Amino acid sequence: MNVLEPLHEEVPESGRVQPAEVLLLASVFVIAACGLVYELAAGALASYLLGDSVLQFSTIIGGYLFAMGLGSWLSRYVERQLVANFLRVELLVGLVGGLMPAALFASHASLPPTAGASFRVLLYGLVGLVGVLVGLEIPLVMRILKRQFSQRYGLKDLVSQVLTFDYLGALVVAVAFPLLLVPHLGLIRTGIFFGLLNAVVAVWALWMFRAQLRAWRAHALACAGVLLALLAAMAGAEQLTTWAEDRFYGEAILLRETSAYQRVVVTRSRAGIRLFLNGNLQFHSKDEYRYHEALVHPAMAAQGAPRRVLVLGGGDGMAAREILKYPSVEQVTLVDLDPKMTQLFRTEPLLTALNHNALNSPKLKVVNDDAFGWLAAHDESFDVIVIDFPDPSNFALGKLYTTSFYELVDQHLAAGGYAVVQTTSPLIARKSFWTVASTLEAAGLTITPYHAHVPSFGEWGYILASRRPWHTPTALPAGLRFLTLPGLPALFDFPPDMARVPAEPNRLSNQVLVQTFEEEWGQVH
Repeated sequence: MNVLEPLHEEVPESGRVQPAEVLLLASVFVIAACGLVYELAAGALASYLLGDSVLQFSTIIGGYLFAMGLGSWLSRYVERQLVANFLRVELLVGLVGGLMPAALFASHASLPPTAGASFRVLLYGLVGLVGVLVGLEIPLVMRILKRQFSQRYGLKDLVSQVLTFDYLGALVVAVAFPLLLVPHLGLIRTGIFFGLLNAVVAVWALWMFRAQLRAWRAHALACAGVLLALLAAMAGAEQLTTWAEDRFYGEAILLRETSAYQRVVVTRSRAGIRLFLNGNLQFHSKDEYRYHEALVHPAMAAQGAPRRVLVLGGGDGMAAREILKYPSVEQVTLVDLDPKMTQLFRTEPLLTALNHNALNSPKLKVVNDDAFGWLAAHDESFDVIVIDFPDPSNFALGKLYTTSFYELVDQHLAAGGYAVVQTTSPLIARKSFWTVASTLEAAGLTITPYHAHVPSFGEWGYILASRRPWHTPTALPAGLRFLTLPGLPALFDFPPDMARVPAEPNRLSNQVLVQTFEEEWGQVH
């Protein structure tokens, strides 16, 4: 052939679609789904066990993708026995990937608190190994398809078919993981379930290509062994989760629930009851009254006679409990994203005793929605707005501490009304605290920062925001355990180690607060 003659891709001959071909393409769908689940499970576990961190998710995803690329590159050295090697890879990725969440839970519970580096080595080692194995899968499937059905597939059609099923599998599991899999199965069972799917693909390859496989019996025994190991792990998943969480929290666990948004754990000891969300302490019953009295009463009492109150976050009902101490209150609207959270604190006797059954008050309406979207979609005004979100440890939470969000809050604030924001620790996360202050000012609000000592958290900060200066209230509700009128001025005095420092506003376009928060709190752990 003349070297200048244009090259033309050979057009495959048409033919009847064979069952093995359909099953191979279906296996691509399963492989893609399993691979993404292992990646998401590792990221979720890293944030759950090591702290809800942008750094954790970024490094897990980046490391996993790099390992997949390495696996794809290594596939060039697999030249013979493609089906046998594909079967081995499926068994390995099913076993290692499927048991990875269980192994990480168990190791984190077993290692001493000072062994964080060892846990990270295990975490990233497993992520890298699973990534390499997943990276081997698709190239092997493509080569098996090309070899088995060469007359049907040119390069263009082969790549198109395989990548279509690959991306479809990723799409399905990306939607199902947070909405169906984790809430109903939990992280450990979700990993094991998809490990079983990888093993089923191996069993299918064993049966479909039995005539081409050498040492068929050895492969069959390997498949049976992996399936039995994963099924045994599935049967013991609940016991493992219970044991790991008991070790992690160090207290008797009264309640554990997984929602679409978070892991909710309630523990009990002689000192009292504690609530954890994704492993992070939210309150301790022995001193939560200090936090919630300081959060609610400076705004409510200064307003005078608040009638309509909005609570953003606060699904535990503790802030609502304090708000309902004011006889003037006619309606409280509580907007919390997680219906599981508000349901627990409306129905569990142990928890309703803590919030004095506030979430069942006829004056209170619970709305399970994203606070940002809810504010944008409604136009009611409120005399007091209490903002009680978790700390801005990731971008999803960080958006609730931006100028855009606070401008929406301002639009819902009645003339003469006050908003109050829980604002992390001005001692430990000093720049983060004053970043929120700068953000509220950039949104056009007048601020009054203050702080209170909560033993479970240390020195904690709050910021009042309004269109007018805050004034000291002349009365407080009866029966408060922490706040007094003579003691109020001390909350608004900032010693030198908590005094204001320069900080730029947190905007949706930069989210500087998330990085600042991570850096400051990361020095503590």
